[in-house]
Amino acid sequence: MLRRHLALVALLALAACKRSAPPPPPPEVGSIGKDAGVGSAAPKDAEEYSPRFLDPLKPDDPIDPALTAQGTKYMVTSESWQASEVGRVILSEGGNAVDAAVAVAFALAVVHPSAGNIGGGGFAIVRTGPGQAEALDFRETAPAAATKDMFLGPDGKPTRDSLATHRAAGVPGSVAGLWELHQKYGKLEWADLITPAIKFARDGFPIDAGVAKSIKRNVKDLLENQATGDIWVPKRIAPTENTEISIPDLAATLERIAQDGPKGFYEGKTAELIVAEMKAGGGIITADDLKGYQAIWRAPLRFSYRGNSIISMPPPSSGGVVLALTAGVFGRADIATMPWHSATHIHRLIETWRRAYAVRNEVLGDPAYVKDMPLAKLLSPEFHAELAAQIGDRATPSKDIKSLAEGTHTTHLNVVDAAGMAVALTTTLNAGWGSGITVRGAGFLLNNEMDDFTAKPGSPNMFGLVQLEANKIEPGKRMLSSMSPTIVEDKDGKVWIMAGAGGGPRIITAVWQTISNVIDYGQTAALAVANKRVHHQHLPDTTRIEEYAIDEVTATQLKDRGQNLDFAPTYFASITAIVRTSTGWDGTADPRGGGAAKGD
Repeated sequence: MLRRHLALVALLALAACKRSAPPPPPPEVGSIGKDAGVGSAAPKDAEEYSPRFLDPLKPDDPIDPALTAQGTKYMVTSESWQASEVGRVILSEGGNAVDAAVAVAFALAVVHPSAGNIGGGGFAIVRTGPGQAEALDFRETAPAAATKDMFLGPDGKPTRDSLATHRAAGVPGSVAGLWELHQKYGKLEWADLITPAIKFARDGFPIDAGVAKSIKRNVKDLLENQATGDIWVPKRIAPTENTEISIPDLAATLERIAQDGPKGFYEGKTAELIVAEMKAGGGIITADDLKGYQAIWRAPLRFSYRGNSIISMPPPSSGGVVLALTAGVFGRADIATMPWHSATHIHRLIETWRRAYAVRNEVLGDPAYVKDMPLAKLLSPEFHAELAAQIGDRATPSKDIKSLAEGTHTTHLNVVDAAGMAVALTTTLNAGWGSGITVRGAGFLLNNEMDDFTAKPGSPNMFGLVQLEANKIEPGKRMLSSMSPTIVEDKDGKVWIMAGAGGGPRIITAVWQTISNVIDYGQTAALAVANKRVHHQHLPDTTRIEEYAIDEVTATQLKDRGQNLDFAPTYFASITAIVRTSTGWDGTADPRGGGAAKGD
């Protein structure tokens, strides 16, 4: 009965989806491995770009109401309104937050192709009750044939092979992760949760404005792989908004997963298609790599901020550690003396992140391979006090921050149900559209997560992150990530805030700013997400300032403190969030990325 109802709802959702979407996001950083690096999306060099300053007298731009929703019982947010609607229906039919999250994630694998996936991986935080939470790691792994120097050329310098080639793909973890979530906490039948995604792929769905814009922006790269071009650039012409796209091969792949669980992906026909694709393109993922993949349950990181408990991912995610360092250092400042986006506020953020990202880039990695990660020290009040004491009124050059711990396309969804179970789940292909390579006969894109490893210690990856030996390539290893699915409990142990994002290393700073906007500045969910952001990641030693984020006086004051500011347009991550209010739940998607909240 449920399956028939879901099928009907999916058809209704398809018809309802034919509407204008929120403004599409700016270019993904490093789309399909091209124009990679910090600021790569800028149409001009930073020096040539004229900053767009905040007009203090100008009211905040109105927020598209299609992005937001309120509910008294439950809430779903994602970067696709089709996917969010699927989650809402699952909850309305008696499913719990995990059921809805699984269904939304599979729907995103069809309707949000640049990041939603079954060919990538991710992380999830599941909160089952006050003080009770688990973290699930379904990050991709390096194939057994991977080597430390596999992306170095004869000159010893990093090549581009970690971006848009078959060798760039890590062993996918998404299907295994979603299965683990469902097996441990799901209520509804597994196959029923995949039915809406199968219908989208088999019967077709209208692409939204964001997907259409992303295809147009990346059309040349998408056409470099015939299977990808055949699906997303039919007749070699970029489709416009509301163009119907169907992917029969992906529908068949999803049907195998629905019937056989992870064996329908990691073994049998789908696995054979992946291995054949690898052999045809010079990739190194084998049948044994696929069959041996396992998702891992981990203890989440917990830390406090102004009396609230924050739950986030441990390594191989760097998000939780950097958020904990930010909370520990920034939390020592008197927020009453720091008006929002004043020079004092932003200076404190920059100096905190400069140190937190230095730690991230130096010592964090897969805990199965990096045995001496000093997590206890990194989470300790003493270490936070040590870092805070280093922050003065002047900028500290990043080159002077070393050995602090001694002696980045992605998409996020949130679900909270009527019983208070909450799931924050982030999945990724790495770059927008991953490697750009579709598995022929299977209909899904491969990730290019191998670029998240350190190809050469001290050399930047596609996001400009300069990492060291802890994140070097090793067979079976999970690459360091910036994904930061996060849940905040208030002083009474109730879910208050849920947040996560896509956007490479900007994920962490975007999540922090969203949380701080709510806790420190009392902003609503919509404002906390839509408000302009800043970003610093230790190296390169520059602070990215989003358009209209600060006024000219503040910019001058920051420069007088020695801060190097860059106003070139770039992607400041795409957040989805849920915030508890006195009447229920406020959900919102990010104007930068689109999507929708759905609740009741």
